[in-house]
Amino acid sequence: MSKGTRFTDEFKWDAVAQVVERGYAVSEVAERLGISTKSLYTWKAQFAKPARVRDTELDLAAELKWVKRELSRVTEDRNILKKGVAFVRHWSEDNGRARTSRESLSEVRVYRGSPCGVFGAVDVPCAVGYF
Repeated sequence: MSKGTRFTDEFKWDAVAQVVERGYAVSEVAERLGISTKSLYTWKAQFAKPARVRDTELDLAAELKWVKRELSRVTEDRNILKKGVAFVRHWSEDNGRARTSRESLSEVRVYRGSPCGVFGAVDVPCAVGYF
């Protein structure tokens, strides 16, 4: 048969049954059906497993395919964000120094004093003075 021909599960199961249940040789069955011995051995290994195990393997294969697709999408998103950060860093540089007083873009300023008018902060001095 031509390469790439798809066979139904019923056909595969019947071919495997001839080898396993009836005791025919793999080469004999393969020649009679016009398939390769490799295909018949592969089908034999596939159908020798219980249906529950085959279903589990199919579910895992589908999940793996989804995870790979999701990883590809997330990796692409990350690369886009990295390019954006590089653009912002390049844009904000002025003679090798950032235009802000921060050392880096990831630096966060922490103010030690409480802002004016905060409830319960009566005795805390404000930058402007006491209120």
